[in-house]
Amino acid sequence: MSDDDQWYYCIKHHKAERGKECWYGDRMGPYPDQATAERALAIAAERNAAADAADED
Repeated sequence: MSDDDQWYYCIKHHKAERGKECWYGDRMGPYPDQATAERALAIAAERNAAADAADED
C-alpha cells in the first residue's frame, strides 16, 4: 500500500484524509483505514494514558 492510499488525521482540518495532502506536521498516521484515522486523537490519548501509567509504576 502506497502512502497515497493510506489514511491520515489532519489536526489542522480536524478530519481524516486519504494520502499526504497536508503538511507533515499537521498529520497523524498513517492508519490502515478511514475509521481508524478518525479515531487518531482517541488512540493518542489512550497511548499517552498507558505510558503515564507505566511511568508511575
